[in-house]
Amino acid sequence: MSFNLATILRESALAQPDKPMLRLGPLALTYGQVDVLSGQVAAGLRAAGLGRGDSVALQLPNVPQFVLAYFGALKAGMTVVPLNPLLKAPEVSYHLSDSGSKALITFDAFAEEAVKGAAGAGDVRVYVVSAPGGPEAPADTSPFDELVAAGAEADPADVEQMSPDDTAVVIYTSGTTGKPKGAELTHFQAYMAASVAAETFAYRDDDVAMAVLPLFHVFGLSSVMNCAVRSAATLVLVPRFDVGAVLDAMEQHRVTVFCGVPTMFVALMYADLTGRDVSSLRICVSGGASIPGEVIKGFEAAYGATVLEGYGLSETCALATFNRSAEDRRVMSIGKRLWGCEVRVVDADDRELPPGPDHVGEIVLRGHNVMKGYLGRPDATAEAMKGGWFHTGDLGYRDEDGFFYIVDRKKDLVIRGGFNVYPREIEEVLHAHPAVREAAVVGRPDERLGEEVVAYVSLREGASAEPAEVIGFCRERLAAYKYPREVLVIEELPKGPSGKVLKTELRTR
Repeated sequence: MSFNLATILRESALAQPDKPMLRLGPLALTYGQVDVLSGQVAAGLRAAGLGRGDSVALQLPNVPQFVLAYFGALKAGMTVVPLNPLLKAPEVSYHLSDSGSKALITFDAFAEEAVKGAAGAGDVRVYVVSAPGGPEAPADTSPFDELVAAGAEADPADVEQMSPDDTAVVIYTSGTTGKPKGAELTHFQAYMAASVAAETFAYRDDDVAMAVLPLFHVFGLSSVMNCAVRSAATLVLVPRFDVGAVLDAMEQHRVTVFCGVPTMFVALMYADLTGRDVSSLRICVSGGASIPGEVIKGFEAAYGATVLEGYGLSETCALATFNRSAEDRRVMSIGKRLWGCEVRVVDADDRELPPGPDHVGEIVLRGHNVMKGYLGRPDATAEAMKGGWFHTGDLGYRDEDGFFYIVDRKKDLVIRGGFNVYPREIEEVLHAHPAVREAAVVGRPDERLGEEVVAYVSLREGASAEPAEVIGFCRERLAAYKYPREVLVIEELPKGPSGKVLKTELRTR
């Protein structure tokens, strides 16, 4: 059996070649055009010397070139490695090295850091997508347009035949500890995740979905882009979340499906809708963090569209459970299991717990949506997949009707504006500061972002450092959503009998 995830684009293009697939402001590309252009990218990558199984990293915002490069790499039988454009050079270098990427496609605004990162990763070709009036691309890079032009004579039907179990995408996640790990998602898993989610969302081919969630994130990639393409819907790209830009796009393109994280719903709930027509919205999906019930009520009252909450992880191709409709949902619940996905709540010995809020345990999953494994990390894969079930590390319970509820995340994880921030990664940077003796990072509640990153540090004897300087040190080495906005210098970090830092005590300060 052979199968390539790019089939979702080919089939939609064959069925409706003249239908708009991508919209960004006044720009529109049809399914037929995207099929042809992505085929040219595939041929251009092959002409550059890349082959089946090679990895191509995409460090792009929500622009059409992301979609062209994504499907182009898939058509060529390559693995796509989506990266956050805000990563700094050391982070870029790590991800490229760990994934073994042979090429990096980046955006002009981020090219300087990308080039530095690529240089540290060895022989990595860098292609730059340039915006009109944007900065000049660094030396030793190639324009993305040249990659497209190199495949000008390509046949869009020239799609590499892959095994369903071949890796299509590597999504980086680090849980709560250690360096980021690459979750390998196969062609079949990504296809099934898109198909099942599209059916669950009741996607139609006349839907217009908004892609304001970053496409480098599994939520935006799978539940937004792949679902829309699988359904032959139209995708409206919004490169950066801004309330005005989102509302403008909703009105201009008559958006019917909106997916976002809770902070987006909060911002939109309080937006001034005077003179606005958002009546086209029919369904909204919230994920990435728990959304308060009051936010659901407030948003639905303002926009007249149902908000449905789901749950999933990078390792589960975005979704595992979902509230299916306004008639079949529980506010504050993450919903019921998806088709083909088994969900259990287990105790410390992996024994399944009975339903009820008094039986809280770890949520474990298995099914077609669960990753192939962590790239190059068999031990981490075996630990996560104990007994054949993926252990999420999230605590919750289920009720008698099959609805699941999350009661706590992994304690150390900070979710800032829908992005997972991993304290240990920041602590590693803090420990590299010459004045810092010990460091601990926690999250504190924030009305706008959900949580904000706070660092507690103690200093080496005789050393001195101002909080602003420590923040600046981190800012130079970490993506913008990661570095601590507040640093508190204390004499000694609180510790338990074993010498472990008591982060619970820090959170109460």
